[in-house]
Amino acid sequence: MMETYALLFAATLSAGTVLAIASLGLLINEKAGIVNLGAEGMMLCAAIAAYATVVHTGSDFLGFVAGAGVGALLALIFGALVIGLNTNQYATGLALSLFGAGFSAFVGTGYVQASLPERISYEVPYLTDLPVVGLALFRQHPMVYLVIGFTLALIWFLDSSRAGLVLRAVGESPQSAHALGYPVRRIRLAAVVCGGALCGLAGAYISVIYTPLWVEGMIAGKGWIALALTTFATWRPARILLGAYLFGGVTMLQFHLQATGLEVPSQFLSMLPYVATIVVLALISRNPQWIRVNMPASLGKPFYPGA
Repeated sequence: MMETYALLFAATLSAGTVLAIASLGLLINEKAGIVNLGAEGMMLCAAIAAYATVVHTGSDFLGFVAGAGVGALLALIFGALVIGLNTNQYATGLALSLFGAGFSAFVGTGYVQASLPERISYEVPYLTDLPVVGLALFRQHPMVYLVIGFTLALIWFLDSSRAGLVLRAVGESPQSAHALGYPVRRIRLAAVVCGGALCGLAGAYISVIYTPLWVEGMIAGKGWIALALTTFATWRPARILLGAYLFGGVTMLQFHLQATGLEVPSQFLSMLPYVATIVVLALISRNPQWIRVNMPASLGKPFYPGA
């Protein structure tokens, strides 16, 4: 029984890592005042790019690089439109998401039957032999541990570094930051590209490590859950990490319940992660003042220098 729960906890960490990477990328975007609704499309394009790269090269590292690169490229296009041409952020993000879904399906047609090279088993020496704990914590892909370290680094960056404080200032009051001589549009574009790279990394992790395979629409709404998670966590990295593990646990719970033979239609169990998202957002929306206090003041608002 304990081994079963250890496996469930390990699967929760892996599933939560996907959401954490994407949500932290979207957090960086939103801290700069930009809303990107295209996470789902970026993750899909990055997933097929990473999968195809690993199929042809056999290198997971190159797959992650390809995924992050595709995510950054799409984010750069998005940033050029919303920051350079002042297009509507919400409409442009939705267009990017729709484009990513269609383009990835088209490009990935030839990779549905493709298979990756034999997967490596990752274990932390000595610690993996510990009873229960070793199975739950120390047989994870390195990305699981890296995202925890990145979250801690991001907390320091946003709260203690000069660059992080400037980024937050741009998200709170771009007019004031511009008056002080900071290049607001370039900072926003850099934040968007960085966030896109992280969304791409999340997509690559899904197709190369988490699944690993390629099927059309395999992101299955995780980009939208990651977007909701930033609001759920009130734009704080530590809460994003905890929230990602919470949603990851709900996702894995459906498979655990199915394995136990619970007499519930599988469709209802598959709904659990999305129902949890709706419930959490509904609970948060009951206190809009709490959201306004924590939300970057210029979130979703365009900035026109000299206006």
